[in-house]
Amino acid sequence: MANFKIGVMVDSFKLGFEAGLKKASEVGAQGIQVYAIDGEMDPDRLSKTEAKEKLCAVKRFGLEVSALCGDLGGYGFAKEEDNAWKIEKSKKIVDLALELECRVVTTHIGSVPTDRNSRRYEVMQKACRTLSSYAQDCGVTFAVETGPEKAVTLAGFIEDIGTKGIGVNFDPANLVMVTNDDPVKAVYTLGKYIVHTHAKDGVMLQSADPADIYDVFAKGGIGDLRLEDYFREVPLGQGGVDFDAYLQALRDIGYSGYLTIEREVGENPEADIRLAVDFLKSRLCGVKGF
Repeated sequence: MANFKIGVMVDSFKLGFEAGLKKASEVGAQGIQVYAIDGEMDPDRLSKTEAKEKLCAVKRFGLEVSALCGDLGGYGFAKEEDNAWKIEKSKKIVDLALELECRVVTTHIGSVPTDRNSRRYEVMQKACRTLSSYAQDCGVTFAVETGPEKAVTLAGFIEDIGTKGIGVNFDPANLVMVTNDDPVKAVYTLGKYIVHTHAKDGVMLQSADPADIYDVFAKGGIGDLRLEDYFREVPLGQGGVDFDAYLQALRDIGYSGYLTIEREVGENPEADIRLAVDFLKSRLCGVKGF
């Protein structure tokens, strides 16, 4: 499988950290991504000694931490009044990443507007520039997850920030489900910024303004807008992501990192994740260069 590695979102098992590590090892993953915002991985509660113990547990199962998820919810960094505490919390997550020998922190930043002169764009730029500079100084990449905007819009946003500490966590399913963007073309658009990926699939059922879709997560609902009416996450290979072309595109741009399985729905996540690992292994055999 050359340079690609298969990871899993350990929270997807819904078993807690250490039990999730055991399952990740059993399904054949090489690494894990984990939420680091609250609970037992909250950097506000986790001492350096406890972080070291977590890292030892990861290594004991033959794994490594591919990325921390630092998604603080709400509107990302689009609301100026929320950004002071979110920036400070995000810096602590970056610090925890270093403790766990991890170099990537992923997050949703909110829906990037197409108008580069808008106030929202300015607010998001300021917050992300601060965090990307901090991450760069630490040797970490602050990776924006794809989905709330077209790839070309995100690429322009990152270019405008102008620091090396910001990158992309590429989720092909989000592009398919929400923005109706071609994930294969998006790989080439965002190629030099991609530092981590999610292996996820989905279908769009009907189109909507991506900002409205992501605002549902922030507000808990908008009028009669129900997410299940607009998109559906499905097992790998059953949705709109052309994985053969997608994986080849990643290979073409020189990406050699993790394909981290994220399963956010389903009654039997362990079974779904096992199927996803097997699916990826079968697809990777067909990618040029393997």
